[in-house]
Amino acid sequence: MTKTKLVLGAVAASSGAWLARAMWGLPSAIGARRAQITPYAAGSPRYRDRRFHNSDPSSSYLPGRADKGHKNIVVSLFTERGRGRPQRPIPLAPQIAPVDAGELAVTWYGHSSVLVEVDGYRILADPVWSNRVSPSSVVGPARLHPTPVELTDLPRIDAIVVSHDHYDHLDKATVQQLTRTQSAPFVVPLGIGAHLRKWRVPEERIIELDWDEQTVIGGLTLTCTEARHFSGRGLTRDSTQWASWAFAGPTRRVFFGGDSGYTPKFAEIGRNYGPFDMTLLPVGAYDPRWPDVHMNPEEAVTAHVDLTASGIFVPIHWATFNLAFHPWSEPIVRLHEAAQDVGVQVAVPMPGQRMDGTRTVTDDRWWARLG
Repeated sequence: MTKTKLVLGAVAASSGAWLARAMWGLPSAIGARRAQITPYAAGSPRYRDRRFHNSDPSSSYLPGRADKGHKNIVVSLFTERGRGRPQRPIPLAPQIAPVDAGELAVTWYGHSSVLVEVDGYRILADPVWSNRVSPSSVVGPARLHPTPVELTDLPRIDAIVVSHDHYDHLDKATVQQLTRTQSAPFVVPLGIGAHLRKWRVPEERIIELDWDEQTVIGGLTLTCTEARHFSGRGLTRDSTQWASWAFAGPTRRVFFGGDSGYTPKFAEIGRNYGPFDMTLLPVGAYDPRWPDVHMNPEEAVTAHVDLTASGIFVPIHWATFNLAFHPWSEPIVRLHEAAQDVGVQVAVPMPGQRMDGTRTVTDDRWWARLG
């Protein structure tokens, strides 16, 4: 056998091994099939033609925007992806977890993963602890910073909430570990329970809700509220519902936006379930090619004003995964400018930092030091 054939054989074997690793576990990580989801989704008035729909006409991608001065998406992937990374390592805050949950607080673990404290209850929302937001462990967007705390070190949780089934909000490995280490129910939009059942979450720990439906856990009311987004973990789109969430205790209220484009429905949510003492709203991964399903920072400020007159704005859905083409810190720079114009109070925790909403918020601007 010639040297060339040996080299080619080694390359082929290496490529085959890499492909095998990339494909390992994909069917299970993707989750339930449409046929397994439909029985739980079909009863919703928002479910038509085998899929869920937004109230506002929406598209998840507008390729025609390239004709308006924006690059082709393929060109952007090769020329602009590096803009979404900071020049220096992202700092992690030391873990602070009081024995008892506070009156109003949030700990941000990165992206949309947060631990919310409302009137002595703890809600873990959109927990994603894996290194990649992908069905594969070797392909897909990877973390820009480590997880600030191990899942096993979290305090006792009262509810685990999911906004929708995209990989950066619903992660199989995280769900399975929380099933083992916590006893809290999973409160999810319609259809997502099918993914959880496939991953062996006990039926009695699954609560599925449609928009404007509620569940009560102790003195805490969790309401599934509208969002303007989409869903899908494989080739099938919109077979499960997407949502935002209102968390209400006896005295405090928090709104969790998950991921959403701007919609006038936020004002309706504010009237029906607010006003909110704190809003957690997405500010990153926006682009002119998908304006309907991701808010930019200015739209997020408008959404905050719609939801509450005086609450604290805590930005989420930024800094952890490089999912768009804007510079890494641009969402927060634009957010501060837009918030200042209308007098909105913004608190930007670093990953792992706990923000007490009952105290004066300090303005550290830690992100400005990273470039």
